[in-house]
Amino acid sequence: MVFDRERCKGCELCVTVCPRKILTLSPDLNSLGFHPAMITDASRCTGCCFCALMCPDVVITVLREEGEDAARADEG
Repeated sequence: MVFDRERCKGCELCVTVCPRKILTLSPDLNSLGFHPAMITDASRCTGCCFCALMCPDVVITVLREEGEDAARADEG
């Protein structure tokens, strides 16, 4: 998961929709004076993309490793 920290306005919409509750606002400010969103535990991310879909400023990109979808299907 990649955040464009400089464009994030800290609206927290991504934080509220994350089913794993692994997103929060950074204590640091970006150049616009906002607390950008950040992930607290990337290993717990399921790649559901709810955060990216909810973001009004399109600052979140969810990346998956090759073969990850097949591995998750085998687990479930």
